[in-house]
Amino acid sequence: VITKRWSKDMANQATEVTINQVKLHIIQGDITQQSTDAIVNAANPSLMGGGGVDGAIHRAGGPAILDECKQIVARQGQLPTGKAVMTTGGNLTAKYVIHTVGPIWHGGNKGEPELLASAYHESLKLAAENNLNSISFPSISTGAYGYPVNQASKLAIDAVITFLSHSTTPLREVVFVLFDSQTFGAYSSALRDIGEKGG
Repeated sequence: VITKRWSKDMANQATEVTINQVKLHIIQGDITQQSTDAIVNAANPSLMGGGGVDGAIHRAGGPAILDECKQIVARQGQLPTGKAVMTTGGNLTAKYVIHTVGPIWHGGNKGEPELLASAYHESLKLAAENNLNSISFPSISTGAYGYPVNQASKLAIDAVITFLSHSTTPLREVVFVLFDSQTFGAYSSALRDIGEKGG
């Protein structure tokens, strides 16, 4: 299912693979600037904005996103870890923001891997259900939530490839947009490792 077309950049880092006609890319950049149909926000359960990616998306997207988040919380309560909801993109180039809550790292024995995989799976499912063609992800849970990036990157890429391999989806492009070179390197290594194993 995974086509053996691995694109590598100058540093020999794996940056792209195609799964079931869906392109999975890894880039270093600012997720708030992406023009995919949706960008994913690594939110907290209150959906009230915060630090890191969450704060940046709310700042760039403006008050419309927060207003919708407040309505969602008023309707259904706080967002559980591993679940996802969608709002409009406000002032962002992306039409929509998919908010998902990743797990806080407590050592790895409190269900963190399953919850992190669920955050990616639920976000992709929501994008597919809404007929979106493209989605950008940050590195969920590796900032203030403390998930070790070397573990999180493997899990994230595996979760996306598993979803794309087992679903017929309107998605045509999935992008990991990673802010710093260390995180980009970890995701690139994870993609290369999965490729060398043949997925």
